[in-house]
Amino acid sequence: MNTYIMYGIVCVAVFLAGFVDSIAGGGGLISLPAYMIAGLPAHTAIATNKISSSMGTAIASWHYFRQGFMKWKLCLPSILAAILGSSIGAKLTLMIPENVLKIAMLIILPIILFYVTRSKTLSGETQNTEEVINGTLIFKCVLIAFGIGIYDGIYGPGTGTFLMLLFSGFCHLTMNDAAGTTKAINLTTNVTALVVFLVNGKVLLGLGITAGICNMIGNFLGSHCFTDKGTKIVKPIMIVVIVIFFIKVLTELIG
Repeated sequence: MNTYIMYGIVCVAVFLAGFVDSIAGGGGLISLPAYMIAGLPAHTAIATNKISSSMGTAIASWHYFRQGFMKWKLCLPSILAAILGSSIGAKLTLMIPENVLKIAMLIILPIILFYVTRSKTLSGETQNTEEVINGTLIFKCVLIAFGIGIYDGIYGPGTGTFLMLLFSGFCHLTMNDAAGTTKAINLTTNVTALVVFLVNGKVLLGLGITAGICNMIGNFLGSHCFTDKGTKIVKPIMIVVIVIFFIKVLTELIG
């Protein structure tokens, strides 16, 4: 494939992925296939995607941090739990057939979609999290981060979306605080994985950095759109991400 066409495909897709990911998670469902469509081998695509997503997530994380959406009493233990869960998941992936997980996702995703369309929690009309942080809430967040971390290590796609849903629905965080906590976890796990890929020489730096700039622009616009428009845009974007995820898993199983 022509280099200019390859860069064009990746950069447009990664920009869109950054915009979506900064609001509702799931950007990897858009960006990773784009790298593969551009002709990159699977491992190189995954590794290069990590550098662009890390750059973009850093922008969204900084914006949410400045807005006060990251409550560190929740973020720090959740980050540690996610890293631990991810490392366990990476080991479990050698024992669990990927198709088993994909079949499970085909059952779970319609249930999640039903929840998203019906949930009042996603309206964002809840009390300020800072006033209700206690041991129980911290434990819930750590449990979710650990569990989704395992999933991230085994399979990965949609991790940010699942975190957002569980933090808002199960922990009853405001959408702002759910987004901030999710981004803190995403940034840490992305950078951790990126370091491993860089050490092993799997990253195409030129393409990754160029795409990363596009991802940063997408994340910048998306995170500011989230702040300006609030939770009105979260539900429709989350629905689109879940539908894309379902189609992706289904086509992989059929193919």
